[in-house]
Amino acid sequence: MRLDNAALIFPAIRQRRWANAFRVSATLTEPVDPALLQQAVTDLMPRFPSMYVRLRTGMFWYYLEELEAPPTVREDYAYPLTLMQEKELRSCCLRVMYFQDRIAVEFFHSLTDGNGGMVYLKTLTARYLSLRLGREIPPEEGVLDWREAPRPEELEDSFVRHSNGVVLNDREPDALRLRGSYEPDFLHLTTGVVPTQALLEAAHRQDSTVTVFLAAVLEEAILQYQAERCPNRRKRKPVKVTIPINLRRLYGSRTLRNFVLTLNPGVDPRMGDYSLPQLCRRMAAQLAAEGTPQQMAGRIAANVNPQQIPLIRAVPLPIKNFVMRIIYAQRGESKGCINLSNLGSVRLPEAMGPWVRRMEFIIGPQRSYPNNCSVASYGGETYINMIRNIRESELERRFFSRLVELGVPVSIESNTR
Repeated sequence: MRLDNAALIFPAIRQRRWANAFRVSATLTEPVDPALLQQAVTDLMPRFPSMYVRLRTGMFWYYLEELEAPPTVREDYAYPLTLMQEKELRSCCLRVMYFQDRIAVEFFHSLTDGNGGMVYLKTLTARYLSLRLGREIPPEEGVLDWREAPRPEELEDSFVRHSNGVVLNDREPDALRLRGSYEPDFLHLTTGVVPTQALLEAAHRQDSTVTVFLAAVLEEAILQYQAERCPNRRKRKPVKVTIPINLRRLYGSRTLRNFVLTLNPGVDPRMGDYSLPQLCRRMAAQLAAEGTPQQMAGRIAANVNPQQIPLIRAVPLPIKNFVMRIIYAQRGESKGCINLSNLGSVRLPEAMGPWVRRMEFIIGPQRSYPNNCSVASYGGETYINMIRNIRESELERRFFSRLVELGVPVSIESNTR
């Protein structure tokens, strides 16, 4: 199976200490039975052929090869998103784990994005509960029928399908780089658990969506952070929050592979100070202007067109990797300060509700972002996961403290003291 257009970059830019991965998890009301979970993983193998794969290296492109046997369920250990080494990716590109009452799945990003990953987790959890309870969970609310054959639209590269061929010129200035004391052998995870209703009310007071509101609060924290370290306003750099856009909603796609592109709304602090209402308005306006189907089709074309040039297709993979790393350094993460990925409200079939306490989404640090933020809501609570590979916790302290000031109660959980 060919990698989809977005997936091509991830094997090329991975490093010895970094591979782009994310986690989705479901916390149940009782301990997980590993044998039943293994059976559920096995049962889903024919339904999700694009998930049960390993990464292979060809002469001209990386590609995905289906597994002969399902991955072995293992007990969770250490900390979320431990590095997926190249050796592991050559065996399997996802992990299925359990710990006490939690089921977690970690994906190498070349397989899918958070939306596709959540569909797999929902279906896996539904199948596990069916085995546990002795009755079927109906295939609804994003749970797929595990007995069905995979549908062709689930396996398509929707980037290629929805490219309009006209490249959008999206050149933009580099953003501020957050720095800290790098810790290569541990990822610090801080989770803010907030009442979803209180978060919605705070966002509505700013006339914004939850995503815009959270991004603006992050932006405000980073602006303050930079101002304290760089008193000379003219030397400050743009502050931008990278926001993934789920293109399935724009184009009606049902693919289970990657179909997300990012936007980098932000402000230039050299122009002056910004209040939170101003940041929210600017954030909303930029997302509305750049997130249209027409604009996004131009961004898709900028990625798809080079892939289809015969001369580039014939270039050996090592040379492609070298060029992609250069392009990524110039046009990838350099345009944002931090990623904010919000999966929104996670819905489950009514039959699953009594058995599932919590649904979460965690993205790892990017190649050059030491901090990242991911959000999902379920059962009246919103889980804001802030992860970092540096020692300093200043950004999440500022961010969560500001939410409390704005009337949003926050309960903090952390895997470090």
